Amino acid sequence: MTKISQDLQVYAEFYLLDKKSKSNLNSVSVDLKSTDTRQVNLSLVGMTCSSCVSTIEKSLNKLPGVRAAVNLAMESAHIIAPKNISDTQLISAVTSAGYSAKAFKGERESFERSNRLGARVLLTFLFTAPVILISMFHDWHEQIDKNLLQFIDDFNSLLVSNNAAFEIVYPQAPLTTWLLIALSLPVVLIFAWPIHRAAIKNLLNPTMDTLVSLGALISFAWSIYSTLDYRSNSAMPDIYVEVSSAVIFFVMFGRYLEHRARHKAGSSLAELFKLSVSEVEIKVEDQSKIIPIDQLQVGDIFVVKPGDRIATDGQVISGFTTVNNSFLTGEVAPIEISIGNLVFAGSINNNGNILVKATRVGSETELARITRMVLAAQSEKAPAQQLADQVSRVFVPSVLLLAIATFFTWYLTEANISKSITTAVAVLVIACPCALGLATPIALLVASGRAARSGIVIRSPRSIEKSVGITDAVFDKTGTITSGQMIMQHMTLIDNPLATPSTSVTASELMSYALSVESLDSHPVAVAISTALLAQGIKTLPVSEFEHTFGVGVAARVKPINTDASKAVLIGTPISIARSTTTFSAQIQNAIDSGVARSNSIAVLAIDGLAYGVFEVGDEIKSESKSAIAQLQKVGINTWLVTGDNQQAALSIGAQAGILSDHIFATASPEDKLLFVENLQVKGKVLMIGDGINDAAALAKADLSIAMSSGTDTAIAAADITLIRSSLHAVTDSLAISRKTIKIIKSNLGWAFFYNIVGIPIAASGNLSPMYAAAAMSCSSLFVVLNSLRINKK
Repeated sequence: MTKISQDLQVYAEFYLLDKKSKSNLNSVSVDLKSTDTRQVNLSLVGMTCSSCVSTIEKSLNKLPGVRAAVNLAMESAHIIAPKNISDTQLISAVTSAGYSAKAFKGERESFERSNRLGARVLLTFLFTAPVILISMFHDWHEQIDKNLLQFIDDFNSLLVSNNAAFEIVYPQAPLTTWLLIALSLPVVLIFAWPIHRAAIKNLLNPTMDTLVSLGALISFAWSIYSTLDYRSNSAMPDIYVEVSSAVIFFVMFGRYLEHRARHKAGSSLAELFKLSVSEVEIKVEDQSKIIPIDQLQVGDIFVVKPGDRIATDGQVISGFTTVNNSFLTGEVAPIEISIGNLVFAGSINNNGNILVKATRVGSETELARITRMVLAAQSEKAPAQQLADQVSRVFVPSVLLLAIATFFTWYLTEANISKSITTAVAVLVIACPCALGLATPIALLVASGRAARSGIVIRSPRSIEKSVGITDAVFDKTGTITSGQMIMQHMTLIDNPLATPSTSVTASELMSYALSVESLDSHPVAVAISTALLAQGIKTLPVSEFEHTFGVGVAARVKPINTDASKAVLIGTPISIARSTTTFSAQIQNAIDSGVARSNSIAVLAIDGLAYGVFEVGDEIKSESKSAIAQLQKVGINTWLVTGDNQQAALSIGAQAGILSDHIFATASPEDKLLFVENLQVKGKVLMIGDGINDAAALAKADLSIAMSSGTDTAIAAADITLIRSSLHAVTDSLAISRKTIKIIKSNLGWAFFYNIVGIPIAASGNLSPMYAAAAMSCSSLFVVLNSLRINKK
């Protein structure tokens, strides 16, 4: 696979955006290369369900030429808008829909927010639990009334003894009733305030919050009215505060579980933004000056010190170093950089001072382009979410209309306002979407627990549903099929190249020479050699005149044991060492050729002008990769290798892993990987397994994505599943768990819909009191939880 042209890069970026928008909105003919449109990302506040998503999208898409896709999990809006539509107009459109929005500010802002929902749920439970228990066990009421009456008597006695001017008057209604109302009051009016606030904001566009709010407030208000209207010697007043409290608690608990799932999913964008720097040191007339990154201009000269991230894309004009470009290429091998070479924002400068002339800044950098692709890919909605959006558009208004119709039907036929209200409330309560809200997140959390014990983290329920029917599995190479670490794979040592007594050196002495010199160098190849030799217990020797030559190698004088004569030791590339030594022996040359054929890095050891050894350093395939890939192929899944590495290395690793040569694609850029996944999706369902930032867009686009935990944070955040254990057998395990989770989620949703279809007519017929409606709603939620626990069974 060749590098794509500039036109294809533009196409790759905007094709995905156009496809995402068309998947959610009406089809619109758009010129992908048009310069009249721009991409805008907004952070949103106030969304609670899929109805909110629909409302915001509808409001934004009313603006001429605007196409928007709202992501509930990320609390964001991804928008393609004409240039004449300002950010203020877009924010106003969101505000007019009853929500808050602000322009997304890039690396200094994260989509993740915490609303302290856990503490609110705990407080709600502490007040709700006694309300439900007291309401369920009527035998408790008499004793509770006696205890409360005794308390009032004792308190009044205390008042009398202190000559107080007043006493507590006994209420007409039973004291248990007032206790229940008192316990429910903070739940309904304080802890549930976010729900009521959302309902108020969406009066014209009712959401599921509207049902919850109305059901809780009406039943609570009617309970107070019945208690105040109670007459002595009458039956127990009709109160339904347990309905109000239970509805609020179960809804909030469901949202808490969903919030945890969202928090685990996080935002890959936040991880991408960590690659950006906030300040940069520039050179102005031989003077250094630190400025904010926003002020950096094309043409500015900036300084990059060892260990620093490169601030923006540019061209090196002074110095030399090695850089870590893994975010772009996915490869761990360092890239040697000198004058005239290009560097990219987000890359890490390993070991040299360089001066760089900025060529692209801000949104034009390669890092910014990858960020936009990840955002666009994550904005696409899963089929289940699209179905939920469609259902929510009619479900809530239909239930509201049905509740109103129920009230008037009973009131006009029975002329009994109490019966009419309680029946209407029963309709609202039984239709509360607790089971719907719990169906997916509780199953995900149970699955996450089981998966965690197998070294797997399931992060998203939206794409997991597509794990059934996967036809193709696309693997990245480095860190996925291979270990992703530079290690010494082979070592060839010749104790006497010339077969003369004066040139004889033992193998242990050769390794001591190599370790003594390489241990002083920070180059990754030198580090790999040093690590391997130290592990064998090799000792270092005294070193003098050490010198590192960029792109060549290292040289030094090493003093052997028991002699005063030092040896001239060179370790470097085959080409550089060949210039300083006699002709390589056949054994040395064969070792070099074998290493090059495997696309590994080669270092030659020379002593006093003779080549004595060859060190081959590179990545290696994981021991279980071949068997794991064979398992996928056995169940009919096509396996592919798509890597940013060169063709020779890709074919070598692919062959070792058991992947067919015509299923191996090398030199793939992030755009190549994204387009490759899209092309496979035309005919089937695609699983993407990777570990680098360069895989992030493809991971987000794939039907199901798996990241290795040893990879970048961005790849992990973009993926649906993360493998904590490095074994690729975890891929097949995760597919099995995902498939079972999907079945459970579907059965949960099926039960939730069936429950509403059956329960609402029963409630509307007047044969179900709000108390039993709340119990039915609770049982429905309990069923969902118990059903989800079956995921733990193998």
